[in-house]
Amino acid sequence: MPLITTLANASARGYGGLRAAAAPAFDSDFESIATVTVGSGGTTSVSFTSIASTWKHLQIRWIARENTGSVSTPDENIRIRFNSDTGSNYSIHRLNGNGSTVYADGYANQSDVVATGFSGNGATASIYGGGVIDILDYGNTNIYKTIRSLSGVDQNGSGSVWFNSGNWRDTSAITSIELRESTNGFKQYSQFALYGIKG
Repeated sequence: MPLITTLANASARGYGGLRAAAAPAFDSDFESIATVTVGSGGTTSVSFTSIASTWKHLQIRWIARENTGSVSTPDENIRIRFNSDTGSNYSIHRLNGNGSTVYADGYANQSDVVATGFSGNGATASIYGGGVIDILDYGNTNIYKTIRSLSGVDQNGSGSVWFNSGNWRDTSAITSIELRESTNGFKQYSQFALYGIKG
């Protein structure tokens, strides 16, 4: 007997144990904090400041493209700093796939942490990369801060996907975040949206 018929018969006969589970309310777990859309001429960096300790974690959802230059690869970096710390207090781990090869690396004692995976300005016009950055336990003053990011870009036949992680070796609560492109800044229409995730 088909499963759907079995469930219908069970319901009709009063067996209440077979019920569809309610869908989780994921949207209610995220709260929009701020969104920045890069204007005409581009920008060298984007910042979120005065971040309250209201949430358990933070998430940044972004689309981006390099502002100027001739680089065409889909592997440009977003460099991230917390609380204006420019010291060698960050570590980076990266894993990349492009459809034919796999690449991995890692660095300690860096001056920022990296999310990778959007187009250089020399790529096909109007192609932007996108990704999500999670900043875990950002308000916990007993631990170092961990980030993870998933990002990528399709360039009409070529492209790249990146999974990055890293940490900021400081126990301070994160109250500000600066995002920079490695060399030439972010192009117009790049967008960065900061969300708080409830605990």
